Amino acid sequence: MITIQNYVRAQSLQEAWELNQNKRSRIIGGMLWLKMGKTAVHTAIDLGDLGLNTIEETEEAFSIGCSVTLRQLELHEGLNTYFGGAIAAAVRDIVGVQFRNLATVGGSIFGRFGFSDVLTVFLAADSYVELYQGGIVALEEFVKMKKDRDVLVRVIVKKRGGRFAYHAMRNARTDFPVLTCAVGCVEGTYRAVIGARPARARVLYDEKNLLAGIITADSAAAFAEYVAKKMPTGSNHRGSAAYRTHLVRVLTERAVREMGGC
Repeated sequence: MITIQNYVRAQSLQEAWELNQNKRSRIIGGMLWLKMGKTAVHTAIDLGDLGLNTIEETEEAFSIGCSVTLRQLELHEGLNTYFGGAIAAAVRDIVGVQFRNLATVGGSIFGRFGFSDVLTVFLAADSYVELYQGGIVALEEFVKMKKDRDVLVRVIVKKRGGRFAYHAMRNARTDFPVLTCAVGCVEGTYRAVIGARPARARVLYDEKNLLAGIITADSAAAFAEYVAKKMPTGSNHRGSAAYRTHLVRVLTERAVREMGGC
């Protein structure tokens, strides 16, 4: 059970950041994970008055506020057109519609959870986070950073002629994933992103140009084998390291073949 001593609706990012410097304070979103813990929160900080619950699309990029829900991602026509449906595929099995109506992008990204479908799919694109104090940081670098008391303002996805596919393995449809896999091609450069390893998602680029030219069944299999050999995996109660390595190979090949139409 969680107990909250003070509740504040921040009127500015500066106020939210200052309140959040107290280690016993928490920025709250959908409250879907936080409420399940056993902790005492001195100040719960609500960003609901800051207008960060919209997705803005320009010719150059998408700007996704930290309070945007996963359901908004799932239904946003522009995002799903750009990602070829990969965004909707990534979130559709996250519990249920009611859950996705509450869970936020900020909570999914800032937490840097190993099981995050959302983090995995955004890493496949040219994505960035905007931090109140830290400024704009590439998402791939943000994932490697230690957690701090900064405030995530928004996620930025630059439109750079990408193609994407997303696959995941779950023991049950709405369970946490055993493994997540996104493959992206941005301006001709392919990358595979593997999450729920069970560690945080990691990006691996096609440095050997195995997917150069037209994608075939053989090149898809070769890239999948390369990713499986290079991507570290571990064991937990959902699956062994060996099983996850097998899934890396299978899901990567499926994603690449989907992108190549083979």
